[in-house]
Amino acid sequence: MVHAGGRGRMVRRAVLGAMVAFAVALGPGCGRDEPAGSTPVPSASGTARVGGSMILATTTSTQDSGLLDLLVPLFEAQTGVQVKVIAVGSGAALEMARKGDADAVLSHAPEAEQELVQRGDLVEGRLVMHNDFVLVGPKDDPAGVRSAGSIEEAMRRIAASGGFVSRGDNSGTHATELALWNAAGIDPAGVPRREETGQGMGATLNIADQRRAYTLTDRATYLALRDRLSLEVVFEGGERLRNVYHVYVVNPEKHRGVKAAQARAWAEFLVAPETQRVIGEFGKDRYGEPLFVPDAGKSLVEPGR
Repeated sequence: MVHAGGRGRMVRRAVLGAMVAFAVALGPGCGRDEPAGSTPVPSASGTARVGGSMILATTTSTQDSGLLDLLVPLFEAQTGVQVKVIAVGSGAALEMARKGDADAVLSHAPEAEQELVQRGDLVEGRLVMHNDFVLVGPKDDPAGVRSAGSIEEAMRRIAASGGFVSRGDNSGTHATELALWNAAGIDPAGVPRREETGQGMGATLNIADQRRAYTLTDRATYLALRDRLSLEVVFEGGERLRNVYHVYVVNPEKHRGVKAAQARAWAEFLVAPETQRVIGEFGKDRYGEPLFVPDAGKSLVEPGR
């Protein structure tokens, strides 16, 4: 696996220890100049081996939470596919797909994803998992968000008090934030002391912590970084804060060079029962609750936590 960062090592070691039977010997990989497709061959253990390499464009939350530190090595061991992870905001990940610069996408921006599905850039979408967004802020909660009766009221109280750090990076989290301001009838440009970082979730949380400001975050990244932060959850719950993740194959018929076999293997791996069990257990030992809820096979309207 090639990517930046190495969060979640304690969780990774614990779950990998329980998943030894999942992994098999790594197969050879190759660069992006290899043929776009490859034929799976059986390994000595009988597991289908795809081999080769692929580029995964994904949101920062899957990396900052440590989930990819767990899943990618398992996938590489099982299939022999070497994965280069590009963890950026969902908007940037989807832009990579639009240009054909990735082979698979794992994203949490459903409306933006559907635009690319309609354009023919993304195919074979699968529902993988969900968690939720939460508002976090200073312990003393100067805006009184904790007592708000709805997310709309929470956003209005923050707007009146000021002090909000936005990702501002066209990510799924940023899109959700803008939708929440809109639902509350607030123009975010007019919120006092609202600033945009243009960075990922981990960096944005750190900046909000330094500013003693509020921010919107996915729960998984917040829990993974909570020990380093003074921020606390001040509002949670409700359908507007649901955070759904899908995996897609970048359309090889539209974008030449896409590693379709490897991308499809990744998508199949994510929704396989064993992987879904791993996702459902991830984080329980360290945080007392799973960071993601597995959703493969469920409909979009009934994932359920």
